[in-house]
Amino acid sequence: MYILLISIVIGLFVAMLFVNLYFRAKVLKLYGVLVRNKVEFGAAHIFNRQKLETEILPRYPQFRNEIEGFIRHMRYTIRMATVLILLITAFGAILMYFR
Repeated sequence: MYILLISIVIGLFVAMLFVNLYFRAKVLKLYGVLVRNKVEFGAAHIFNRQKLETEILPRYPQFRNEIEGFIRHMRYTIRMATVLILLITAFGAILMYFR
């Protein structure tokens, strides 16, 4: 049981690393396009769709796909990292209990 839990925790760390690298590559690609074209927005726009649609998208309509892709990947990365951290914490707690 102990070896299985250790294997699961190691697997989750590897999954977290893969998710980080994969989405970092995707996010940085879109981020590069946005920076080269001087598209600016803040964290509030990432988490508030209404604010994004009223303040940012009308100013940069030609970069709508890049902005939405960047925000989608950022949200997904945050969600996946949260889930993986919770799983690692849960399995770590189980490991401490069975040790």
